[in-house]
Amino acid sequence: MITIRPARAGDAEALPDIEQSAGLAFRAVPDLAWLADGDNVSAGRHRALIAEGACWVAADDQDRPVGFLSAGVEGDALHIWELDVHLDRQGSGIGSALLERAIENARRRGLAAVTLTTFRDVAWNAPVYQKFGFRILDSAAIDERLADLISGEAEHGMPAERRCAMRLDLNRTKPNIR
Repeated sequence: MITIRPARAGDAEALPDIEQSAGLAFRAVPDLAWLADGDNVSAGRHRALIAEGACWVAADDQDRPVGFLSAGVEGDALHIWELDVHLDRQGSGIGSALLERAIENARRRGLAAVTLTTFRDVAWNAPVYQKFGFRILDSAAIDERLADLISGEAEHGMPAERRCAMRLDLNRTKPNIR
């Protein structure tokens, strides 16, 4: 049984390993396979995000994290920095449950949107978010904050032509994703 709960400072040490495991899925995408061996967010950065109160974990029946979503309030939006599920737990709905919790939290906070950057053409990236009602922003709709994030990703080796910014406007009705 999996429980979605707010992350605690003590969870931070486990999150880089979950990110590393989740990244192994990129080995299935030949030109992005290098991401499987990329740098992970440090436990210290995770502790800082947890302290901001917009980080959730999916914990197993022994309360060990097997997935997480880290986000932060950026202006009028909840921005998702990272969503990862341990490779051996992927495909079981954990990522969806974490995303639903973050969207619910953004609504409760009265925020206008949820945003993120991701790969537009990787099956478990933009296509999944689109099922939740996120839309890929065209260049005219990308604000300075998101443009800076995509630019920074490109500087770190991400192929800019494959990256996109996405937004879920929270004034819309909830999509039926089941």
